[in-house]
Amino acid sequence: MKLDTSSSPFIHSGANITGMMLRVCLALVPAIIAYTWFFGWGLCINIFIAVSTAVAAEALMLRIRQRPLKPFLSDGSAVVTGLLLAFCLPPFSPWWITVMGAAFAIVVAKQLYGGLGYNPFNPAMVGYVMLLISFPLEMTQWVPPNIVNQLQIGFIDTLKIIFFGEYPYTLSIDALSMATPLDTVKTELGLNVTVSEIVQGNAIFGDFAGVGWEWVGNWILLGGVWLIYKRIIGWQIPLALMGSLFTIAFFFFMLDPDTYPSPMFHLFGGATLLAAFFIATDPVSASTTPFGRILYGAGIGILIYVIRTWGSYPDGVAFAVLLMNMAAPTIDYYTQPRVYGHSKDEPHGGEH
Repeated sequence: MKLDTSSSPFIHSGANITGMMLRVCLALVPAIIAYTWFFGWGLCINIFIAVSTAVAAEALMLRIRQRPLKPFLSDGSAVVTGLLLAFCLPPFSPWWITVMGAAFAIVVAKQLYGGLGYNPFNPAMVGYVMLLISFPLEMTQWVPPNIVNQLQIGFIDTLKIIFFGEYPYTLSIDALSMATPLDTVKTELGLNVTVSEIVQGNAIFGDFAGVGWEWVGNWILLGGVWLIYKRIIGWQIPLALMGSLFTIAFFFFMLDPDTYPSPMFHLFGGATLLAAFFIATDPVSASTTPFGRILYGAGIGILIYVIRTWGSYPDGVAFAVLLMNMAAPTIDYYTQPRVYGHSKDEPHGGEH
């Protein structure tokens, strides 16, 4: 008698890629609301452009590769890539900047390597770095917090700025944009101005980092903790990234607080928290072993501080993540846990 048996695994947790990606998007909703409150509708419009472009590029590449559309488009990975990329762009970025970044992320960094599960680099960070290197002027045109509320720049005005370059009140992007807190600190320190002198009386600085950015960071932090609670991501990478960055920043801050900003400034400034919970934890391009994740996250935190302090870029998150993406396979190779039944010094694949 023929017995039909199903293949393993026989017990399934019920988790799937679509559900994981949906929870990642939900975890960012409070941060999106806070971002919109302080910096206007630009992020929401950029999210729509980036996600639409990412999904369209994914569909085009799947068609070219003769792969089925529904199972790959419905997993939500392209949506998350577009969402994370939009978070990294200035809110008034021209529409073509967002389109180029999202298309490059999906086509080059993901599909050319074989699609989800085969890409060695984080697609969103690849797209962002391409834009940062190719269009440095457009990628540094950030707006100060609450400027959109003060000038009453609404949704329609933001659409005109992004798609047509039409600014209200005969203004220009130079009149609306300004340096970020990270960029301000880096530039002023290069002019031998002390940290206390930079922060004192400057309206863009809050309790720890930049006004507005602190609140966005708070909601990102809460969203990331919720993802850990739901077991969508592990605790190792976020804790190691923030811990290493805090430790090295605290060391140099104690040596000379007038030259090196506080560790809280580094944690809440720039994209640190976004990287810790939503970017560095990418299950494909990150390290996969328990101890390897700690080394991987710690490496990102150290590189962020090195690039911010002695490098040419004020933030450095994207470069730190991509550099550690390169190191992830080696880290996994040397941090494999001992297999049950093997001695400590015995190769895992050795013959008995």
